[in-house]
Amino acid sequence: MDPFLIAGLPAHVLLVHAVVIAVPVVALGLIVAAAWPAARRALWIPLVVVALGNVVLVWLAAESGEWLEERVPPAPLIEEHTELGEGLMPWVSGLAGLAVLLAVWHLVARSLERREQAPSRGIRLAVGIVGTVLAVAVGTGATIATVLIGESGSRAVWEGSFSEDPLE
Repeated sequence: MDPFLIAGLPAHVLLVHAVVIAVPVVALGLIVAAAWPAARRALWIPLVVVALGNVVLVWLAAESGEWLEERVPPAPLIEEHTELGEGLMPWVSGLAGLAVLLAVWHLVARSLERREQAPSRGIRLAVGIVGTVLAVAVGTGATIATVLIGESGSRAVWEGSFSEDPLE
């Protein structure tokens, strides 16, 4: 049994759909959680779990993509897709790191509040601004990278293989 086949289909084809959804969802969630403390209190656990899961998911998509690349004829579009795909891991790692940092900040602030030593309003505001700026930057980069990789993969599969007019 081949680990990169799912019901007879290359796993890469299925995994990339999860990546295309999960990366922008985590990016948007991090922006909301960084900018809005009430959302951070509700979302920090799911964001950490999904962001860390994204790292595994992107790794699996890349590994299954390499497996698939060895089983299709060489083509410039596939090579372009592979090169772009190699650049996604740093972005999703950045999202995961930011999710962990926001979680740590939330836990530290909550612990200090319980001991009646809450961080000052200025510190909370500064962390919120820096966190939001980082979330926007990394989230935007990760989402753009995901879109570019997905678009190049679609071109590699579909370009020149369909008719714009219905076939009879």
